[in-house]
Amino acid sequence: MAPADLLTPTEAARQALALLRAAATPAGFVASVQPTANYQRVWTRDGVITGLAALLSEEKSLVRTFRATLTTVFDHQHPTGFFPSNVDPATGRASYGGNCGRVDNVSWAVIGLLQFAGLTGDKAFADNRLIQIERAFAVLDAWEFNGRHLVYVPQSGDWADEYVQHGYVLYDQLLRVWALELAGRHFERVEWLDKAAAIRAVLARNYWPDPTSDPATLYSPALAHQLRDAPGDFWLMGFNPARVYRQFDLAANALALLLNLGDARQQVALVETLHRRLVATPGLLSAFDPAIGSTDPLMAELADNYAYEFRNHPGEFHNGGCWPVWNGWLAAALAQHGQPTLAAELRQRLAAANRPNPTEPSCWGFYENLHGQTQQPIGVPYCTWSAAGQLLAGAYAEGRYLSR
Repeated sequence: MAPADLLTPTEAARQALALLRAAATPAGFVASVQPTANYQRVWTRDGVITGLAALLSEEKSLVRTFRATLTTVFDHQHPTGFFPSNVDPATGRASYGGNCGRVDNVSWAVIGLLQFAGLTGDKAFADNRLIQIERAFAVLDAWEFNGRHLVYVPQSGDWADEYVQHGYVLYDQLLRVWALELAGRHFERVEWLDKAAAIRAVLARNYWPDPTSDPATLYSPALAHQLRDAPGDFWLMGFNPARVYRQFDLAANALALLLNLGDARQQVALVETLHRRLVATPGLLSAFDPAIGSTDPLMAELADNYAYEFRNHPGEFHNGGCWPVWNGWLAAALAQHGQPTLAAELRQRLAAANRPNPTEPSCWGFYENLHGQTQQPIGVPYCTWSAAGQLLAGAYAEGRYLSR
């Protein structure tokens, strides 16, 4: 156990910034400084989230690396409009995903670009990419398939690429709203703001069960019976023609709070739910809860969805694992939403979670994720977006926010 003075949020932020400096390359932030497989590549999602934390740190060299990250990502945009999963700085080769590409990368790229332009004042950096932003929004429009405001996400189509969710996944819809609103304001494009408002209305109606509402107003007639047993105290992970997903999705609910999804009643209920979950959990919150067990019907969809080895045992990786990056976003959302005590508690827990390092005890670990029951580190160490979660929590606690 590390001494208490080494587990303070201040020391955690210092260590997180040191990791970001070590992960800075001329091509942008790599996912980890650990020489593991493809983690020493510039990833769209990881790089943007790391860059947003760097942007709020106001450290000039890190802000420059974020600019390089965005340049790498946008320079490798596919002609169709989507963005690479990652780019190898050594070869310049881009990967657009394995069995499936990544829907969330499209919005993360746009969000990162416009946050950078807005907070640095370098508006020309975004203005010069307008055609690429239009192309990005066009591919998201195409992925609606039915023109009814929700993108259909294939399995393995976002950050949880070895998990079960597919269909109208809330996390991806919220990122699209954020990207549209940022772009609509920056470029004064009313049609983008109107589209974001239309998506918000669909989300508020369909992702928070309300038994008093007219079923005819739901996105699909199937939802009228699928929602009967759905939880009613947090935003749903998503749904598809076959099912509603009932797991608590931490990333989606953190973003929903950050972006003020829904009305005041829903926001108050969500904060109460988050408070109960934090009280009941000694460490970080799981990315998806509850974990899928061996007898759960969803295990059949989970069991073979991996590239090299199965990592989704109950409590691990996507299946109930705890990810510092999403806990960091939640701490940021709580701070912004007038919940400083809860935010401070979670920020402290982040420091305790990011510290352990079984292979190199003298260095902060910043592991990819932790076991949902034991809170022991799992996966790859020295992950920049785990450090970013710590920095985002700290920046928001100090009143330094991203644009919504």
